[in-house]
Amino acid sequence: GRALLVLLLSATVSLLGGLIFGYELGIISGALLQLQIDFQLSCFKQEVLVSSLLIGALLASLVGGILIDRHGRRRAILVSNLVLLFGSLILTLARSFIGLVIGRMTVGFAISVSSMACCIYVSEMVAAHQRGLLVSLYEAGITVGILLSYALNYIFADVAEGWRYMFGLAIAPTAMQFLSILFLPVNPVKLNSWDSDSQKGLIQLQTMEDREVTKREPYKEKHYSFLDLFRTRDNMRSRTLVGLGLVLFQQFTGQPNVLGYASKIFHSVGFQSNSSAILASVGLGAIKVVATLVAIAFADKAGRRALLIAGCVVMAISVTTIGLTSCTAPLAMARDCKAAADSNASHGYTQHPVMPASSRPPVSHFPPALGAGRSQAGPGFAATRVAQSRGVVTDSSHIQKVGLAGQSEKETVESTGSPVSGVPFTEHMVLNWITLLSMMAFVSAFSIGFGPMTWLVLSEIYPAGIRGRAFAFCNSFNWAANLLISLSFLDLIDAIGFSWMFLLYGLMGVMAVIFIYLFVPETKGQSLEEIDQQFSRKR
Repeated sequence: GRALLVLLLSATVSLLGGLIFGYELGIISGALLQLQIDFQLSCFKQEVLVSSLLIGALLASLVGGILIDRHGRRRAILVSNLVLLFGSLILTLARSFIGLVIGRMTVGFAISVSSMACCIYVSEMVAAHQRGLLVSLYEAGITVGILLSYALNYIFADVAEGWRYMFGLAIAPTAMQFLSILFLPVNPVKLNSWDSDSQKGLIQLQTMEDREVTKREPYKEKHYSFLDLFRTRDNMRSRTLVGLGLVLFQQFTGQPNVLGYASKIFHSVGFQSNSSAILASVGLGAIKVVATLVAIAFADKAGRRALLIAGCVVMAISVTTIGLTSCTAPLAMARDCKAAADSNASHGYTQHPVMPASSRPPVSHFPPALGAGRSQAGPGFAATRVAQSRGVVTDSSHIQKVGLAGQSEKETVESTGSPVSGVPFTEHMVLNWITLLSMMAFVSAFSIGFGPMTWLVLSEIYPAGIRGRAFAFCNSFNWAANLLISLSFLDLIDAIGFSWMFLLYGLMGVMAVIFIYLFVPETKGQSLEEIDQQFSRKR
């Protein structure tokens, strides 16, 4: 009975932790549309407000690991909940831009600490054959949180100061997680740690003789310093290589930018109205939820290594297909906002002249390369940058729907030319649909592989004495790599072109497959102590 209670409460903590993370990342997209009007935010201030969460998260990645290792995972989650409640109150009651920035930095710090502590705590709390399912629930929670934020953005879009409700509602799941973890024990409960049926058929780190010796030896927790991560002691350097390789390849395979330009692809295949683009955006989120559930179901059966390799292969094929199709049917890329302070230009750049509503055609079916698609390049573009650090779906077409005082209903962009490069219209549409399907495959593959499995493996491969600091170290590279890729994406497109950019992502996907095959071992069904001793014994 106690084991079942621990299992249910661990699942609740993991799911609510992910939901809070996803909600806080997604809610800013809708809130910004009201904030830029209420506070007269310039483009620079919008970017500062969006980036403030990232700064808080980076700071937490640098110091949160010490908190997790020295004061325990459970206490770290409780503290992060209190900090998140405090940050949400600051945002809800904010009367100035500085208050908003401080509130978002506080929230960013809290969700970053919580994300690390939740994965580690849950991985230590449950049995080996349940660990994949429980830790992967966190990733599912992130996607559900994003979809919930979309719904609340839509509901409060026309409410006066609706952004206060958007920020304030984060208090509810935070309080629920706080109460749930109070009923969980401080120290991990050891359930069937050595004798799990699911250990059969593993890709072994060592021989069967070594495994028998490992089982007979009592496990003694060791103490480590941060610098041990880069030393050969207990093979820590190799573990750090595995952790950094996973988080960097997770970003360098292109997931932030594929999702960031989803709205362009939606418009290109005929989702011309904002409401239909929203539906497509939510549909993409639903696909991600389903794919994450598949990963949860198979994490403890197929194994982490198999799902990572399969996901990387599909991702590489998908982005390569997008790159090849865009050679023939290029997509127009919108620049980040430059003149949001100008109320007439706050909706971002357009590729062609804006036409009055009276002169627009009834329905346009031309792809965005012809100018029919609009891009919300202001707050939407900035907001997507933070929200994609964990692979969540954020779509600027959603932001078009809910904001800017009805501008999107009053303005349109008219097509001014013939199909690009002389490509027949029918062929152009076929290529764009191929691009859309490739993007759906990419999102699904990421949600099965890199999305949940990266954090699951990170929570398993390090010794307990340094697990928090090691996880935080790798997490800081994740945030930094995401920021670097997001900021350099448009400059790289200017330099080498959209098609070559995505072909480069495909090449990175192939390199990721090779890296995982050579360096990432299978850890399914093994206790954390067994994984640690196997790593310590063998390179």
